[in-house]
Amino acid sequence: MSDNIFTLAGLQLNLSANTDNFEHIEAQVMAAKRRYPHLQMVVIPELATFGPAPRYAAKLPCKTDKKFQQLARDASIWLCNGSLFERDGDHIYNTASVYNPQGEVVCRHRKLYPFLPYEEGISAGTEAQVFTIPGVATFGVSICYDLWFPETTRSLVWQGAEVILHPTLTNTIDRDTELAIARASAATNQAYVISVNAAASIGVGRSIIAGPGGEVIHQAGDQHEMILIDLDLNYLRRVRENGWHSLGQPLKSFRDAAHSFPQYQAQRSASLDALGPLAKPKTS
Repeated sequence: MSDNIFTLAGLQLNLSANTDNFEHIEAQVMAAKRRYPHLQMVVIPELATFGPAPRYAAKLPCKTDKKFQQLARDASIWLCNGSLFERDGDHIYNTASVYNPQGEVVCRHRKLYPFLPYEEGISAGTEAQVFTIPGVATFGVSICYDLWFPETTRSLVWQGAEVILHPTLTNTIDRDTELAIARASAATNQAYVISVNAAASIGVGRSIIAGPGGEVIHQAGDQHEMILIDLDLNYLRRVRENGWHSLGQPLKSFRDAAHSFPQYQAQRSASLDALGPLAKPKTS
């Protein structure tokens, strides 16, 4: 393939909760590679291996991590494992790992915004993580609720990210909102957003691939689906240089603005403090 075309597959998998799904994941990754020998990267959903079960948390690298390393080697692909719960001392993080075709870990991203107040007992990461595939592009990693905070995607793009890998595990009514956020994040950051959700029954599916103008390249249904896409990096770079359809150039405007944003400085907001504690709603 051309250096400026990169072939990626998002696997919207039908998974079981609270059990080991690795063999199913492995079979689906290898099936994708057999069907599409030119495939270069696979992204799977958040917490795909064990579901949302913190009791499976383990210190990284762990046995499952090593299995993913071997899978990347066997398929000769770049592989984003969705995420695993990582134990680090007294903390548990929701951590996505990316492996290169040699099985080496090139990126680990700890979810910056656990889905509070419901994702209880999970600590927040502190750094937005990117990695570069030489001669191709720089990729950023974002997990599920991270995307609801525009600062996270902007911090990835500020570091050079052109493609946002966004594994998610959503089984709630707000997937419509997430689709809008994915498109808006792609448009405002002139990036590809690859949002891969789990299929029914543990997720609602509807994975989305959005282009750098916010356009929908593909939106899945709610069942198992293998989503194959050619990322055109020349197209993305033209959008960043000239604007989508030669219109706005938001990254340049953001870069060149003379003002700063006090809400991002080390100070509290009285209006936000007045919202009260971050806690589960109570019966009226």
